[in-house]
Amino acid sequence: QVQLVESGGGLVQAGDSLRLSCAASGRTFSISGMGWFRQGPGKERDFVAGISGSGGNTKYADSVKGRFTISRDNAKNTVYLQMNSLKPEDTAVYYCAADRLWRGTVVGTSTGFYDYWGQGTQVTVSS
Repeated sequence: QVQLVESGGGLVQAGDSLRLSCAASGRTFSISGMGWFRQGPGKERDFVAGISGSGGNTKYADSVKGRFTISRDNAKNTVYLQMNSLKPEDTAVYYCAADRLWRGTVVGTSTGFYDYWGQGTQVTVSS
């Protein structure tokens, strides 16, 4: 099994930055691609950013392109989400996810692609 723990969320003002971290533990050798999703009140869980197992490929939701950056440090079993120029519409619970299958350069953008999920961290952006 794999456990994912997110951290770094908080309350910020519009235009500020935050960096989310997701630390993986357990059978981490089984982790391949990783991703970030978010879920606002009364909304579905939406894809934000993903990174392939190889680390060479990334994908972003159109709403965060140019503002968010996903990265991973395999030595630390950690994936990051750097969020700049935050907007009130970025307010949500952010979830980290991991895929247990090695898929090389493929980046998953759907919730069904991922096998492991963190408990989420709240990000609130005030106007």
